[in-house]
Amino acid sequence: MAAHRLFAVVLALAAALRVLVMLGYDTAMVYWYDSFTYLDTAVHLQPRGAFHPAGYSAFLWLMRPFGSVELIAGVQHAIGLGIAVMIYALLRRRGLPGWGATLAAVPVLFDPAFVRLEHAILSDLQVIALVVAALCALMWREEVTWRAAALAGLLLALAGVTRTAAAPLIGLAVLWLLLRRVPWRGVVALALAGALPLIGYAGWYAQHNGRFALSGSDGVALWARTMTFADCSIIKPPPEEAPLCPNGTVLDAASEYVWAPGASLNRLPGGRFAHNDLARSFAVRAIAAQPLDYLREVAANTALAFTWEPVPHPDRMTPTSRFPYGTWTLPGNPLVDKVRAEYDPDIRGMRSVEPFGSILAAYPYPWFLHGTLFGVVLLAGAAGSIGRRRAALLPWTFAMFLLVAPVAALDFDHRYVLPAIPLAAVAAALAVAAIPRPRHRAPVRERVTVPV
Repeated sequence: MAAHRLFAVVLALAAALRVLVMLGYDTAMVYWYDSFTYLDTAVHLQPRGAFHPAGYSAFLWLMRPFGSVELIAGVQHAIGLGIAVMIYALLRRRGLPGWGATLAAVPVLFDPAFVRLEHAILSDLQVIALVVAALCALMWREEVTWRAAALAGLLLALAGVTRTAAAPLIGLAVLWLLLRRVPWRGVVALALAGALPLIGYAGWYAQHNGRFALSGSDGVALWARTMTFADCSIIKPPPEEAPLCPNGTVLDAASEYVWAPGASLNRLPGGRFAHNDLARSFAVRAIAAQPLDYLREVAANTALAFTWEPVPHPDRMTPTSRFPYGTWTLPGNPLVDKVRAEYDPDIRGMRSVEPFGSILAAYPYPWFLHGTLFGVVLLAGAAGSIGRRRAALLPWTFAMFLLVAPVAALDFDHRYVLPAIPLAAVAAALAVAAIPRPRHRAPVRERVTVPV
């Protein structure tokens, strides 16, 4: 137990911080409209939302008998601590000293962005927990057994039906197994355990929405991504796609085009999601015609993750590395009233509670620890991925994919960066641990001949 004393102390401090958060706010944070679509789907347990698959709603369904979003926040705070325990345990298993494994878990334990995520009705925390658990399953032993591979595949599939951006991690894990020359049983086990739940979910989605997919918004999202650079004089779309060309509406972020009433897609009859397939076809055509413009936009937006000071994106969103203070109200909306009636009558806007709210507002956590340092950590992980041992390859690849994929598919969001941070920390820790250290040879003593 003495070997883990440092981590035990740090974990206790992190638990105390979460107790302070539960005391500092009078309820869980609910967001319009994401939180309410998750809760509404949980009540009916059907894949109803166009943007969100139902994986997180299944967790909310399990919590429904308690009828309390506050309790959900408390359980999610415990899950956040569990993520840190998994990171620490994996790194100690891989030979890191206690202080090194503890340091890698610090962002998850003390970054206000993670703690706020735990306190919100959002799917991000569940994705992080499932992906970190899958990483532990694959890297716990030097030799990957087929059972461990199957468990990892199942966990990644659950992450994929929680957020579709996580589904391709199954393919990356398969490639990693092939690179390590894992026996075919392990590769097949991971592929099947990952693919079958996704296929089953897509079939369930098709029963309710008439489309074999994990969600109904991929085309709309990719179309919005292209609106910041698309030039139809270059793309030359066919007549049926021409109405999706930019129409002069200029917004400050790609994601804003999804909801802007004046954007070309939203002027078509039937609603934006009714034209998902047409939007995807236009977007693929635009990217193929302007690949460098597309890559430039993705690179520029991804770079916002590494800034020294927070950069709003879009301009109406003000990112912060601090705990918020104040009062937050909910919009008057039929869906809000419906979720109150069916899930938790006490759902309301959140407010800070004194004196705990003021203590949280004074909690120091500079932005560069969340942004610029994250870039340094990624670079360290990259170095460990290309070395002889490639110890950091899997967590670093996962981190890079989860960072870039949402930007490539729709837009940058400071919240979407969070799943990549713990994986990047694991990769950096493994990279540093893999650096060969010089061996000190004991000095050779001279033999002294004593005359007789």
